[in-house]
Amino acid sequence: MSDWLDALGALRHEREAAVLVTVAAARGHAPREAGAKMVVGAAATWGSIGGGNLEETAIARARSLLSSGSLIPVQVEMSLSDKARTEHGRQCCGGEVSLLLEPVPVRPAVAIFGLGHVGQELARVLVRHDVELHLVDSRASYVSGEAIAPLLEGPATVVAHHAPLPEITLGELPRGTDVLIMSHDHAEDFALCDAALRCGHLGSIGLIGSSAKWRRFEQSLGVEGHAPDAIARIRCPIGEPTVVEGLGGVKRPAAIALAVAVEVLSGARRAADVS
Repeated sequence: MSDWLDALGALRHEREAAVLVTVAAARGHAPREAGAKMVVGAAATWGSIGGGNLEETAIARARSLLSSGSLIPVQVEMSLSDKARTEHGRQCCGGEVSLLLEPVPVRPAVAIFGLGHVGQELARVLVRHDVELHLVDSRASYVSGEAIAPLLEGPATVVAHHAPLPEITLGELPRGTDVLIMSHDHAEDFALCDAALRCGHLGSIGLIGSSAKWRRFEQSLGVEGHAPDAIARIRCPIGEPTVVEGLGGVKRPAAIALAVAVEVLSGARRAADVS
């Protein structure tokens, strides 16, 4: 990668978090001018803000942000004086530098299993957000180029999967993907729930349906050998309750999709991070 911008693009593609470090201001003698940038990843860096104590301090602070998972930008003021010693030594340029550290998180990944009325409405909402959106259906016509074309207008990266046995697709999803199960067939829904609980790399798991449907699924998942705490990873019904209530409890596809989108995008019910 030739520069920091290439690095950010590659890290985004590889789904690795980073911190963008920018020289926000430079006063007096400083190794780099305002606007100089560096990208800090967990194991490597790209670009430079001047080397030495300044850069080592920035890298340490950036990796601390990565470890904490914080998404809040941090401003760091540094005096480049022989009297301003840090754990990385001294840098005696004589100036002062302001650094802006901006976390660049991994984009959320969401997988919709089933592109019926609700699935299509949900995809229309999510495609307008900066997510990696996987659309999966066992019916080829529902994920054909013609069917998916209206869902490509937005910042999301859209990946369509046709899978006669859609549970196989679970293994292809990125780590931490939030899975939403809403196929046309309850047997298919159950197979997906069973397979999703056997995957160790997924994020949250949501199932569309009534409380009666969930009681049957919960019992059957226990018969398949899943422990109660594992079964509890699946939330059913899905949809942010306050949105459903605000819409008067309506069950139209667009209303359900909106409630589910709010739930997923807010992370209000997101499962614990998969390590």
